[in-house]
Amino acid sequence: MASSTAKLQGFRVSARKARLVADVIRGRQVEDALNMLDLSSKRFSRPLAKLVRSAVANAEEKNARDKAGIDIDNLIVSKITVDEGSKMWRIRARAQGRAAWIQHKTSHVTVELEER
Repeated sequence: MASSTAKLQGFRVSARKARLVADVIRGRQVEDALNMLDLSSKRFSRPLAKLVRSAVANAEEKNARDKAGIDIDNLIVSKITVDEGSKMWRIRARAQGRAAWIQHKTSHVTVELEER
């Protein structure tokens, strides 16, 4: 079974928030997944839709290059993982001369498409 992958690394959203969107499209057909992401109000839905489109383009390129015989219309989102990335640390000034550490979280996302 032929598969195609795409990765997004270091995107500025926490993994917990990204997993909420990723869980919605896991196991769905690519066309349905893209429709759901277009209708979603979550901020991470647009970059994830772009990533899924990139994986479809990778599958088309692989099909043209290797003559793999992949039917683009039958692709499903077989595997999608959201992992924590590095954290950016900043300091925010607080009352009475104190400081508080602020962490900006990032995520690494991997999408794998397979033919049904």
